[in-house]
Amino acid sequence: MRKLLPMIGSHPGGRSAMTCRFRCGDACFHEVPNTSANEYVGDVIASALSRRSVMRAAAVVTVATAAGTATTLGTAPQAAAAGAGTTATTATTKSTPKPKAARGLRFDAVAPNTADAVTVPGGYKQNVVIRWGEPILRGAPAFDPEKQTGAAQAGQFGYNNDFLALLPLPGERGRGLLVANHEYTDEVLMFRGYDAANPTRDQVEVAWAAHGLSAVVVEEDRRTGKLTAVPRHHLNRRVTATTAFRLTGPAAGSDLLKTSADPTGRKVLGTLNNCSGGTTPWGTTLHGEENFNQYFANSSRPTDKRYGIGTGATERKWERFDKRFDVAQEPNEVHRFGYVVEFDPYDPTSTPRKHTALGRFKHEAATIRLTADGRPVVYSGDDERFDYFYKFVSSKRMKKGSSRAVREHNLSLLDEGTLYVAKLTGDSPAIEIDGTGKLPADGEFDGSGEWIPLATATAKGAVSHVEGMTADEVFVFTRLAGDKVGATKMDRPEDIEPNPVTGKVYVALTNNSNRGVGANPKADEANPRNANKHGQVLELTERWNRPESTRFAWLLFLVAGDPDDPATYFAGFPKDDVSPISCPDNVAFDPYGNLWISTDGNQLGSHDGLFGVATKGERRGELKQFLTVPSGAETCGPIITDRRVLVAVQHPGELDGASVENPKSTWPDGPGKIVRPAVVAVYRADGCDIGV
Repeated sequence: MRKLLPMIGSHPGGRSAMTCRFRCGDACFHEVPNTSANEYVGDVIASALSRRSVMRAAAVVTVATAAGTATTLGTAPQAAAAGAGTTATTATTKSTPKPKAARGLRFDAVAPNTADAVTVPGGYKQNVVIRWGEPILRGAPAFDPEKQTGAAQAGQFGYNNDFLALLPLPGERGRGLLVANHEYTDEVLMFRGYDAANPTRDQVEVAWAAHGLSAVVVEEDRRTGKLTAVPRHHLNRRVTATTAFRLTGPAAGSDLLKTSADPTGRKVLGTLNNCSGGTTPWGTTLHGEENFNQYFANSSRPTDKRYGIGTGATERKWERFDKRFDVAQEPNEVHRFGYVVEFDPYDPTSTPRKHTALGRFKHEAATIRLTADGRPVVYSGDDERFDYFYKFVSSKRMKKGSSRAVREHNLSLLDEGTLYVAKLTGDSPAIEIDGTGKLPADGEFDGSGEWIPLATATAKGAVSHVEGMTADEVFVFTRLAGDKVGATKMDRPEDIEPNPVTGKVYVALTNNSNRGVGANPKADEANPRNANKHGQVLELTERWNRPESTRFAWLLFLVAGDPDDPATYFAGFPKDDVSPISCPDNVAFDPYGNLWISTDGNQLGSHDGLFGVATKGERRGELKQFLTVPSGAETCGPIITDRRVLVAVQHPGELDGASVENPKSTWPDGPGKIVRPAVVAVYRADGCDIGV
């Protein structure tokens, strides 16, 4: 049998209690916000799929230490010693040559491990591009963990980097523009002697400044492949929780968005809990506001309960220092978060926008595919157990060019169009789906789907397609609109991205430990596996491969877990030589159309990592691990180019009991240094392309 590392973490999805507190406000321990009676979609039973004739028996494996087959950066001596006794798995070397992996995936898979380091394949090198606290703006001081201030942090790289975008920088050879968002803060890992019950105003102001976005120019050393930040460049910028934003689109100016500080309902300060995002063909970046609920206190409204907003104090206690975080005092401020943010990194004077036409929910991702006539279609997931995934089809066409008029036009593309939510239907009789994984008579789990329109925004106004809700209500209370139209319940829809080579759309569903528990929905054809702790990836094909279509076909592409477990499936690829994977989160594509998956909350005992999997050809479903991240960390923001992979190493050291005084990781700088989230670049030592 394949050996896996001992289970780590006792919280849902394998997260530590600290992660649940600071990242999502203990969302997994709250009552499920979606109590609607409409159909549920979760993980597809892989035990049934494993009975297909294309599957083979699991391979014999040999036990090896992770350090034996990989290179590491920034491994602290004590961390390396701690990991020396742990075991991980690699495929047995066979005497006959193996067929070549898909182009882009020709590297030696990294074995599961628990090293306090970024572990990459042999023949690859890496470097830290930028860390939390490094100064990027003119006048910002060097980072000093003992002398942090809000003013200093506002000029330094933010905390807990998540989504990454790397944009070209015309006229500056060897340079690019890196954009990162900063999801949340781990105050207990930031401040020595932090008292969670009594944070100081100085600490809160640092946290406000550590949220948001960073834009920083990066430069490649062509001799070594190293990528480094360029401080004080004129395009470098910080956006924080107190930066001015514009609310745009159909709900802007609505009574639901007006506050005492903004009676117009069109201006808001800051962006919070930005998770995955996307880039636009017109040169901007999109960022999804995800677990915004945890920042707001003292709610008593049913609409807020549907979004997981609590009735008491918050973990961070920000409401003590700014009344806008107290729903009892400012009931509409919370309605101004939970949107997709658009940021123009090429214009340091621009005001970022929140697009209300894309709906308000816990946005994970905002990725774009253009229609044949140039209209953007935006895909986005709502990262909550039993919630939905959406798309927005713009009614306006993108213009080409770089003039101010063209740029202003393109910045309005996401303000007019139709917002849809997905409903999936199986193609087998319900009686054949018994929840055990037994295959239906037609031999597979698949089906069709439809995009149900929720509301349409035009230059003259907006129209609701949901009975009993106004257009403003649909755009502000989008979850309730999805409930009313019978959208399909999913298991934490995270990143959603169309394949730029094939056009197929991939949906990462991280996990849902509540599947089938108590009164929660039972199995249907789209998700017949109970107790889904490893998650899955769905593949959607729009009708006629047109992104504006209102119909699609769906099938299971990947069911995560141990390949030796019959309840796993790798697109039909034989499982004797694939890597174990658990809890898919962010996704991206390389130039060859391979899907790259980062994980969050690995339930197999190894650290989280980044994986590549072929989506087409005879190697379809061949999945290989490219790297793992340090203790307590999550793999975020993957960017895969021909010569370089970038990942955001988020919340390293975020393990139960950790603090500045009692670190659980010493990455990236070693013993005696504070643990710091950072962006890492990985490249081949010989300078050749990745995975070829």
